[in-house]
Amino acid sequence: MTPEDLAAVGLRLDLDGPIATVTLDRPEVRNAQTPAMWIALGELGRSLPDDVRVVVVTGEGGTFSAGLDRAMLDPGTAGQESVVGLLTLGDDEASARIDAFQQGFTWLRDPRFVSIAKVRGHAIGAGFQLALSCDLRIVCDDVKLSMKESALGLVPDLTGTKPLVEHVGYARALEICATARVVGAEEAVRIGLAQASYAPADLDAAVAELAAALLAPMPGVVSETKALLQGAAERDLDKQRRLEREAQVRRFRALAEALG
Repeated sequence: MTPEDLAAVGLRLDLDGPIATVTLDRPEVRNAQTPAMWIALGELGRSLPDDVRVVVVTGEGGTFSAGLDRAMLDPGTAGQESVVGLLTLGDDEASARIDAFQQGFTWLRDPRFVSIAKVRGHAIGAGFQLALSCDLRIVCDDVKLSMKESALGLVPDLTGTKPLVEHVGYARALEICATARVVGAEEAVRIGLAQASYAPADLDAAVAELAAALLAPMPGVVSETKALLQGAAERDLDKQRRLEREAQVRRFRALAEALG
């Protein structure tokens, strides 16, 4: 996608060698999200250069994302790009449309790179789910996370439920989703929703340091490790052992090639 295409839906992509920074760029509405943005995020993910090894997702200004743009719930908003537009579709068509929206989130799990959510201020609803889609979350100490969908009569449907349960367990995930309460920075770190929290002035440097650490190993090491860890909890030991062996053989070959 061109920079103009991304700007039209409130996104910005900055490439710095192996680091890609994706910025939600609608600060005038606290980086509220739209279905058009989700479609564009999916296309962006599919078109990233192969040499990208770290993806940082952030929001312009003092807020990561206030969630779904409420205009998308207004019956006066035209077209199927609005959430209300889904009501004009049959069940199968509506499900397929939501699947397309979800792809704006699922690409962040790709083993080719490690994704980091750099979160300031509020990450509400779709904003929280976007942060959960990333492998790692580094937050400001004033952050406010909330799965707000239940307060709107909806359920989280942008792929946030699985990582939420993986990070905090079923009971706590149910409580967070059903009550739509706010989770602050201290609790987020304590229960595993965030790796660390920092003062606002220190956040950029902390994420840059983490990105540098992720880039330090030889190319291929971190992506192979990510692929091994994804789904490890659901695999039996024999399958996991086999995947470890196969990955290690690939690493031996890569090392031998690098050493000439």
